Amino acid sequence: MTEQPEPDAWAAACEEDLAAERARRQERYGAPPPDPAEEVRRLADSVAERVGRAFGPVARPLTDRARAALDPLIDRNAEVLHHLAGAGTELLAAYRAAALRQERQWTRGAAGEDDGGPDGGGRADGGGGAERIDLD
Repeated sequence: MTEQPEPDAWAAACEEDLAAERARRQERYGAPPPDPAEEVRRLADSVAERVGRAFGPVARPLTDRARAALDPLIDRNAEVLHHLAGAGTELLAAYRAAALRQERQWTRGAAGEDDGGPDGGGRADGGGGAERIDLD
């Protein structure tokens, strides 16, 4: 008679593989980003704490009511918060790329090199002044 594998062996092997993969990713990329819903809760706690310090015990009922209204909102919209956090990350990456590109153009212009723009990287009168930054 052949020995039957234990019923949860596959689940246990998957859990081990998943744990190993998470550890590998954390080692390679660092800790995963925090949960956006939890971050909003921490922000609310921080704001409530600062309002409490600024206005004393008179602010406690107000901060408690605000928190009581905020918690269900966070719970109902956790997925929306995840999407907003992802969109914010993408916007930040786009801004960084645009800023780095512009910085390269400025440093080339400061070194006297042409940045390939229609005006040769500077004003015709040789002055500095304002410059339009094209983010497209």
